[in-house]
Amino acid sequence: MEKLFNLIINKDGSIGIGAMIVFIAMVLVAGIAASVLIQTSTKLEAQAMTTGTQTIDEVAGGLAVYDIEGHVATDIDALAITVRTRAGSPNIDLNHSIIILTDSSTKTVLRYNYSNIKHYNSSVSTSDASVFGFAYANLTNEVYGILVISDPDSSLSRFTPVMNAGDYVMLFVDTDACFSKIGERTEVFGWVYPEHGSPGVISFTAPSSYSDTVYDLQ
Repeated sequence: MEKLFNLIINKDGSIGIGAMIVFIAMVLVAGIAASVLIQTSTKLEAQAMTTGTQTIDEVAGGLAVYDIEGHVATDIDALAITVRTRAGSPNIDLNHSIIILTDSSTKTVLRYNYSNIKHYNSSVSTSDASVFGFAYANLTNEVYGILVISDPDSSLSRFTPVMNAGDYVMLFVDTDACFSKIGERTEVFGWVYPEHGSPGVISFTAPSSYSDTVYDLQ
């Protein structure tokens, strides 16, 4: 009888120890699962915030093409593309902005290069003739120039041409270098792509004849 009693006690003790082990294991598993869920939710929250910020920049940000003027020397040999930031846009660094242009037979991609001092001009007089006094002849089929029209907060400089609200800038393209000039009735299309946000659209058809020196094309 005593042996049977000891056996029952030992069996109950084993069951209790086993239940305790299972309970501890469940607590450990639950803790690990909770840790994984917390880490995952934190990463998802951070990613969602980053994605939201980038989406806002893409939707609300960007550059708008305000005006396009062409200079004629037999045909259009230079373009002055006036751009501004879109409403609500974050700052836009022109160091990381490109221009893509095509005349249906040739396509060119241009960037700003601050290493050449002649590719940047911080001011201009009010007449159109003086606008094209900018040394665009020093540009190539890979580089555009910058001429500052309005910069209330002095955010634009040769090395850090950062545009924000209220800034107006002319981007100069040497079309002689890009297309061997733009002839009469030629259709030109392109974009000014900022680092983030919507691009400014370039679209015009050259006049049927050239009788003036400067033309408003868009």
